[in-house]
Formats: sequence, structure tokens, C-alpha cells
Amino acid sequence: MGRRTQPGGETLELLLTMHFPNSGVTQGLAAPAAALLARCPNWRLAMKVVAYRRLEWAIDSFAPYNSPGADGIFLALLQRAREIGILHLVRIFRACLATGYVPAIWRQVKVVFIPKPNRDSYSGPRVYRPISLTSFLLKTMERLVDRYLRDEVLALMPLHSNQHAYQAGKLVETALHQLVV
Repeated sequence: MGRRTQPGGETLELLLTMHFPNSGVTQGLAAPAAALLARCPNWRLAMKVVAYRRLEWAIDSFAPYNSPGADGIFLALLQRAREIGILHLVRIFRACLATGYVPAIWRQVKVVFIPKPNRDSYSGPRVYRPISLTSFLLKTMERLVDRYLRDEVLALMPLHSNQHAYQAGKLVETALHQLVV
């Protein structure tokens, strides 16, 4: 039988080690590297991917009252501040895509451990389910890129039939089946 963890960070450290092996807790946010400043931004592509109407669609495609990520931004705030915020978000998302830089706070993940139901004891780390909360700003930008790929790029240049990503009805299981057969 093991020992109890001490109050403070020991319990959290045990949960993180059990559910996210080889990961670490970050203490500070790194500033953009000097190499980032030397890149040649692709503003033309960024303007194609991020358009005002597409951004409205992406923001509205989420349920409004989900928990926020580490940045603390609630989606309901983005949805209700549409007239004020979207023009600024268009500029921010275009700059991120053009330069290839995603703000460090968007890349942080807030993990909440939820107890699994109907357990006799809640003393071990395996009786908790980790829920990873990421930034809605990052999720919104990901949706914009995904929609651009599906509607624009793949519509003009469809993938090979053996490719399983971005293909309706093709899953990991179909890829494994094709590999084994």
C-alpha cells in the first residue's frame, strides 16, 4: 500500500505524472524568439484564411458556456462582444497566421481532474479523469484554418484515396485495416 501525498503540489504532481507522463509544468511564458522576427510573413494567405464572416461563424459554432482555458477568456464574452471584438480578432488571427506565432498563453492548457463516478475510494490517481481546457482563441483560429483547408484547398486539390485525414468515412480503424490487409 502506498503513502498519502502531502498537501501542496505533491498531489497535483502525482496526478500529472500518472495522466500525462513526460510532461512538465511551465512556470513562465517565453517571449517570441528572435528567429520569429526574421521570418517573412505571408499576409496574403492569412487574409484568405481569416475573413470577418468566417470568424463570426467560427465563434458561433461553439457552445457559449464551456469552461475557459488558462487565458480565462469565456466564449460567451467573445460571442456577446461581436461588434467590438471581431475586427480586432481578425487582425490578431491574421498576424498569428502570417508570422507563424501563436501567443504562449493560448498554448497553455489548464487541466482539471474530475472524479470518476461510482468508485469505492478516491485515494488513487486513476479514479480521476483529466479534462484539458484550452484557449477559445486558439480553438477559434484552429476552426478557421480547418474550414479553409476543407472549403478551399481540398476542394481544388482532393487528397489521394489512400489518405485518411480529412476524408469522410475514413478513420484510424480504416487506415489500420488497409495496412494489415
